Amino acid sequence: MDLLYRSLIFIHVLSVIVSIGPFFILLPIVKKLKMVKEEEVGAHLETFRFVVRLTKHAGHVLVGSGVLLVIYGPWTWSTPWIVMTLLIMFASLFFLARAFSPKLRKYQEEVHNRLELAEKLKRSIWIYIILLIAMLWFMVVKPSLW
Repeated sequence: MDLLYRSLIFIHVLSVIVSIGPFFILLPIVKKLKMVKEEEVGAHLETFRFVVRLTKHAGHVLVGSGVLLVIYGPWTWSTPWIVMTLLIMFASLFFLARAFSPKLRKYQEEVHNRLELAEKLKRSIWIYIILLIAMLWFMVVKPSLW
């Protein structure tokens, strides 16, 4: 295995860590959103937005390095675990587009149910974590499905 391929694997794994890890930080933040004073909500929402932005950019690196790994590696685009990972990835993109930003914008409306929004955010975080871990499972286990 040459240095370029090993470097790509390292970049790919690092981007997976940065794509998944910060979402676990959001769980205590959502819990605090239920209890903090109204003037403190903004700071927590900014942290939330930052984490979502960070993970999106890490996802770009993840996809780019994944494409290069398929091009330079022993795998093809029709490999079952790559196909399943891509299917889950496209589903997660649609989910991500509607999972966080609309809910975060509702916090800025004058009338909102903070507890209900926090629960919806928490549920979205767990769904997204599950989608990310499912992709990670396919990349690590590399099952031969067909």
